[in-house]
Amino acid sequence: MADGLIASGAVRVNGRRPPPTGMMVEPGADEVTVDGAPVQVTERRRYFVLNKPAGVITTARDQRGRPTVLELLPPEAAAARLFPVGRLDADTTGLLLLTDDGELAHRLAHPRHKVAKEYVALVAGVPGERDLRRLREGVELEDGRTQQATVELVASGSGSTRVRVVLTEGRNRQVRRMFESVGHPVKELHRTAFGPIHLGRLRPGGVRRLRPPEVESLRTAAGLLPSPPVGKAAKAPEPSPEEEERIGRRFGGGKPYWAAPAGGPER
Repeated sequence: MADGLIASGAVRVNGRRPPPTGMMVEPGADEVTVDGAPVQVTERRRYFVLNKPAGVITTARDQRGRPTVLELLPPEAAAARLFPVGRLDADTTGLLLLTDDGELAHRLAHPRHKVAKEYVALVAGVPGERDLRRLREGVELEDGRTQQATVELVASGSGSTRVRVVLTEGRNRQVRRMFESVGHPVKELHRTAFGPIHLGRLRPGGVRRLRPPEVESLRTAAGLLPSPPVGKAAKAPEPSPEEEERIGRRFGGGKPYWAAPAGGPER
């Protein structure tokens, strides 16, 4: 019904017609009307984490007919107007947050708030210490110099190296462009954490609702609740040994991802 009202032009947000795909509305800040009558916007928010498979697009609709992340959501989530927090390109797998909380989504994605995002990348060759130092201190890209990052070698073999990367900014295809700039292009890229939220045992294509303490921890990381001690929000929390073991199974052999051989199975 809501889609029909939007398509008919009956709905206005701050006096303007919203796009057919919908838009995020902030209660108390945005004025919503239907046929000129004010509508009270509810405060209920939804928060989900998705393990995005390769080949799935981080958008509501794709003109080329490719599958989108919204098509993976269960009915309870699909009925809500959820938006991805940031983006993962089609070839990148792993953790993606989805919510209808516009303020939180904006803060989590904005580099000013320095919310950490952790990745494991499989790159060509073996980056030397000079390459690693450049990646950690910042490299020049076409849209400017990157901020300092955590870059750690995990394992190497068969002409490839697995690298753990933690960023506090979120430029388009940033990890891929960083490694391309030092001559070690990314073969595979998997996001394992976003702020305090880790992927854990969630299967590829799986979705789960965030628990209230997880939502609170995200809000804290984004500066919406009392901030943690200086430096804590900018560093992805270390998983427990049990979680390391669980996460590692994605990378083959049931071993932690930093112990799996670089030539091991990948999905």
